[in-house]
Amino acid sequence: MSLTVADLTRGAMTEFQEKLRQQHEDSMHRELEALIATADQAAAEISRKDFDGFKRLFHRFLQVKGPSVDWAKINRPPEDSVQPYEKIKSKGLPDNITASLNKLAVVKLNGGLGTSMGCKGPKSLISVRNENTFLDLTVQQIEHLNKTFNADVPLVLMNSFNTDEETNKILQKYKHHRVNIHTFNQSRYPRINKESLLPIAKSMRVNGENVEAWYPPGHGDIYTSFYNSGLLDKLIAEGKEYIFVSNIDNLGATVDLFILHHLMSQPADKRCEFIMEVTDKTRADVKGGTLIQYEDHLRLLEIAQVPKAHVDEFKSVTKFKIFNTNNLWISLPAIKRLHEKNAMDLEIIVNPKTLDGGLNIIQLETAVGAAIKSFDNAMGVNVPRSRFLPVKTSSDLLLVMSNLYSLDAGSLTMSKKREFPSTPHVKLGSSFTKVQEFLARFENIPDMLELDHLTVSGDVTFGKNVSLKGTVIIIANHGDRIDIPAGAMLENKIVSGNLRILDH
Repeated sequence: MSLTVADLTRGAMTEFQEKLRQQHEDSMHRELEALIATADQAAAEISRKDFDGFKRLFHRFLQVKGPSVDWAKINRPPEDSVQPYEKIKSKGLPDNITASLNKLAVVKLNGGLGTSMGCKGPKSLISVRNENTFLDLTVQQIEHLNKTFNADVPLVLMNSFNTDEETNKILQKYKHHRVNIHTFNQSRYPRINKESLLPIAKSMRVNGENVEAWYPPGHGDIYTSFYNSGLLDKLIAEGKEYIFVSNIDNLGATVDLFILHHLMSQPADKRCEFIMEVTDKTRADVKGGTLIQYEDHLRLLEIAQVPKAHVDEFKSVTKFKIFNTNNLWISLPAIKRLHEKNAMDLEIIVNPKTLDGGLNIIQLETAVGAAIKSFDNAMGVNVPRSRFLPVKTSSDLLLVMSNLYSLDAGSLTMSKKREFPSTPHVKLGSSFTKVQEFLARFENIPDMLELDHLTVSGDVTFGKNVSLKGTVIIIANHGDRIDIPAGAMLENKIVSGNLRILDH
């Protein structure tokens, strides 16, 4: 067999790339050891566990080049692998709901800060309804379950180094509630310089010049950090079999007794180890991850994994009709088994960022839903849109604070007075981005029961008891201001220009 020049060149390149990869890994290893040396013994032990996970991720990052999926192999999931919620619900509830609930723990992802909404500290401590924070509502929901069914469903918060201290201070106030609350911390990984591929941190401290040097590595880290914390084994020892995982800012993610019953009623040899709640995609959700069939497994496909040539196809509502709500039901013994076998192969999300000083860095992250392909008998359940009510912006906040929703035992439900179940499309301009500014612009929240669409841009304020119906567009041009007067009723109106109402 004769070798061509191209073969030899390719071989030399591969060898060169392998040496370069090894060099990067050796350099990274040295830098991480130097960082650990700056910590005290207790902190060094935790950091070493974190860094073990980071090194595995970094190793895989160096191996993988290009998109992690072959587009030609992507298929829609088989019919039976994504079941309609109505089918699950039609099975009814067991005689003994308490027994099922006692095998469940609720995990809320609580690693995020409120910075995108102009708030300091953990996002879960922002008031969203009647002075109740995300955390208050979560505790109320679970306490209501425990009291109603005489059950013991614990709440577990996955904090990050950004949210842990403040969250733990607040937890004191729930001491006398009927909810056992546990916390654990997700890992702390070093941000790496995009050019040198080395950590930008100078020491293990998280303050001063190091404040931007660390990050929590996405919610896919839940499996490792939950295991490392000892909490996974503790819950299994207490008889817990499943966790219900969701983002703490998704107000629709409450414990669903029908899905829980479906999990508990499976025969032992066909136990479903993972359910992902999906819902129908709308134009607002085109970037959300979707479920696909790939090499005989259900798999989560995120937009970051899609080759550029196929991004528009990924966003289409016709080909990919559903998206992941990140409400997940996962078997605890299965997490333990897969973690101990190191059998969870989560796709790496490379998140490039530019820091305040202009330095380009990358963060290596993973997503919790990406593990679906590793679990046995995994499935999707196509749930009503009401189970996906995230509050990411002040536009979302306006919806959940309004009379569109009623609050009962920590759960928000669409008001029966609204004729159609869809939520209005609300788009508030940059003057409303920060929660404080947003609140200052409303004397009280308008009546929105009959609203379809609201766009507000510029310097706009709302008086008391304003009513918005149909499509309302309010645009104050630069330098102008619009005050919507108290008691105003706007139906299918465009308001623009300048409208000042002055006290005299």
